[in-house]
Amino acid sequence: MSERKRNKARTNIAAILAGGTGRRTGGDLPKQFLPLAGKPVVAHAVEAFERNANVDEIVIVSHADWVDRMRSIVEQTGARKVKAVLAGGAERCDSSLAAIRYCGDREVNLLLHDAARPLVTQRIIDEVCARLADGAGAVNVTLPVVDTIVEVEDGRVVSTPDRSRLRRVQTPQGFRLDVIRKAYALALADPAFRATDDFGVVARYLPDAVMALAEGDGRNLKLTYREDLPGLEALLTSDGDAARP
Repeated sequence: MSERKRNKARTNIAAILAGGTGRRTGGDLPKQFLPLAGKPVVAHAVEAFERNANVDEIVIVSHADWVDRMRSIVEQTGARKVKAVLAGGAERCDSSLAAIRYCGDREVNLLLHDAARPLVTQRIIDEVCARLADGAGAVNVTLPVVDTIVEVEDGRVVSTPDRSRLRRVQTPQGFRLDVIRKAYALALADPAFRATDDFGVVARYLPDAVMALAEGDGRNLKLTYREDLPGLEALLTSDGDAARP
């Protein structure tokens, strides 16, 4: 268990978003259920938040067709902080909205995490919770971009952004519930709204909210293709447990 627990006025709820159907990984099994080091990918994420002392409660948002299987996996992990397994919707933002609705009107912090990032570290979770405890309304987890990035239009390079100003985004992203709920209410009222990451919703629709950054980790990789599994397993093997600090 993490030893970095801080005094806090708000309950921290971690929502693990696992509503994908696995189109990009191929096969009939969504990527969150694929085996990684002897257990489903999503189980690693559940166990990371279960052991963190700053996380009080966990909710999992699953595709409606896989809710029963998800509940079975939670039972196998023995996680006691998991209070609900919910059905999500067609888009990722539908899963975020399901987690927001689950929290009701409570004055809590909500951490939204991709189930496909099984190697999230305790240090990242601690940092996100710390930024929220220090007064941030929204916290993004980022890493510097190391490759040159170009913008292409009609097969031509039209610009080369300054990579020193660019960041890669990871999860969990953290929010005061009232902030993320209001941002989504404004977004859903906008006919031009297009689903993006949750922090991006706050940045666009509540630009005056207090925002903060937490440092990501190169191990906190996202499983996108089935071919990513050996690399993730190698990290688990080399670190003993990449979910530890």
